[in-house]
Amino acid sequence: MPNPVERTFERILFASRWLMAPMYLGLVAALGMLTFIFARDLMYYLPKLMTMKSEQVILVALTLIDLTLAANLVLIVMFSGYENFVSKFDIGDEQDRPDWMGKVDFGGLKMKLIASIVAISGIHLLKRFMEIQDIEKAAVFGASELFWLVVIHLTFVLSGVLMALMDWLQAKAYGSKYVGK
Repeated sequence: MPNPVERTFERILFASRWLMAPMYLGLVAALGMLTFIFARDLMYYLPKLMTMKSEQVILVALTLIDLTLAANLVLIVMFSGYENFVSKFDIGDEQDRPDWMGKVDFGGLKMKLIASIVAISGIHLLKRFMEIQDIEKAAVFGASELFWLVVIHLTFVLSGVLMALMDWLQAKAYGSKYVGK
């Protein structure tokens, strides 16, 4: 039978996971902010649609995709983080429940996180390259700025590959039950 002091200490430590709950509520606010910016940008560009060039529409679409991927990232971190570190969702057998909920462990969360970051970085880089066609914006992004955007993107890609390699090595060493499925 464990010592009462030890048992109390362990209960306090276990209960401390609830200190994360306000952070997940903060992510709900961040999701709301992204939704607001998405709607604001959409409402700003819709009236201009008839006068926009196709390149401008593509840039707007990339901006909206970028915001959507960021929102997806917040949602994945919010749901998976809460379920992995605080408590399981007790929402019954909801038909709307995403398939991945309850199945993404910390390793899977890491991979989804880096994949989203790489996608967001790639879209941002593509937007900058497309803006080079616009003479006014081309002056804003010189060769050194584009160089650093490429370096940062490649750093994210390399980080993702190295994280996947570490998960693969861990699975090989300890068995697949320790790697995100």
